[in-house]
Amino acid sequence: MPLVNPHGKEKKLKPLLLAGQELQEEREKAQSLPKIRVTSRETSDCIMLGIGAFTPLEGFMGSDDWKTVCEEFKTTDGVFWPIPITLSTGKEEALALKEGQQAAIVDEESGDLMGSMTLREKYAIDKEYECQQIFRTTDTNHPGVAKVMAQGEVNLAGPVRVFSESYYPERYKEVYLRPAETRRIFEEKGWSTVAALQLRNPMHRSHEYLAKIAIEVCDGVLIHQLVGKLKPGDIPAEGRVRAINALVENYFVKGTCIQAAYPMEMRYAGPREALLHALFRQNYGCSHLIIGRDHAGVGEYYGPFDSQIIFEQIPKDALELKPLKIDWTFYCQKCDGLASSRTCPHGNAERLLLSGTMLRKMLSEGQQVPDHFSRPEVLAILREYYASLEEKVEVKLHKYAQGES
Repeated sequence: MPLVNPHGKEKKLKPLLLAGQELQEEREKAQSLPKIRVTSRETSDCIMLGIGAFTPLEGFMGSDDWKTVCEEFKTTDGVFWPIPITLSTGKEEALALKEGQQAAIVDEESGDLMGSMTLREKYAIDKEYECQQIFRTTDTNHPGVAKVMAQGEVNLAGPVRVFSESYYPERYKEVYLRPAETRRIFEEKGWSTVAALQLRNPMHRSHEYLAKIAIEVCDGVLIHQLVGKLKPGDIPAEGRVRAINALVENYFVKGTCIQAAYPMEMRYAGPREALLHALFRQNYGCSHLIIGRDHAGVGEYYGPFDSQIIFEQIPKDALELKPLKIDWTFYCQKCDGLASSRTCPHGNAERLLLSGTMLRKMLSEGQQVPDHFSRPEVLAILREYYASLEEKVEVKLHKYAQGES
């Protein structure tokens, strides 16, 4: 059986990253273009466009697409899309740009030239409306809401040509893979059904359990972790990569899973972001996405299984990829093993809830981590990271991380 098709009507990857002579010429041309300075989130979205992860998009969305994505989960040409992909700037900077003009895209933090855009539209949005639609809240304590509210006053739309993948290919050269590369690997292995495991935390025993369930029902698993910017208190990607390598090398059958990294930033949009995670994993060649408790959530803004429920609320043909829904998982003393609410008949007193947030809290406070929570090889790497910190990191537990429903 072949792999699932890339997303969109054309069913083929649409990478926007230039190479060779064309890249050199466009880079030289961009030196004399007006500059649009963009945030780290916009830079990471530019890279996702470049590598084809956001296929079939050709650039940053205009006002009509922004509106239909917010309201109807689709672009104006009918392609399913759950979260607006936009670029913004200030009023004064926007006034200096004319529609039809080309401009260079520059990362505001590094000063790197990321690409160029042909400006098709300048428009203002109702930021609070976007936040309510996408995040289900306008509370600026929500990190995704805070990012949207901090955007410039004017959105700029148009097709892009991408010049750079920033530092990602070099810093994460062992695991940084583009959609065309994962597809090629899957085909070489003879895999047609592949489940993606989304990670932004180090793998604990519950993640391991989810991955092994997927291995039982699919040809293989893509352990796919985010290496873009996270919120304060999350563990940096370098440590997570080492921890996952240790787990895979010691506790998985060789050849059953692949570890890879992708450059997007978390939006912490819960259900909407679960759909975006599914969409671009389809572009990577995955047939399934593991959806567990509180996928892509933050704090208590979403119910623990809202990210599973939303897959029942979208059109059946919206995505070829399907969710692999797994119930609350934990270690049960009486069962003497990892289990879920569907397989374990015992009460909460017998259960050790495993969560990335709780693991980070225990490690940051120097607490003893209970047996069965995480593998010793993983804990050694994480303890080394926390011991290296000069300032103590405060990790707050929300009710789902403590086992409350």
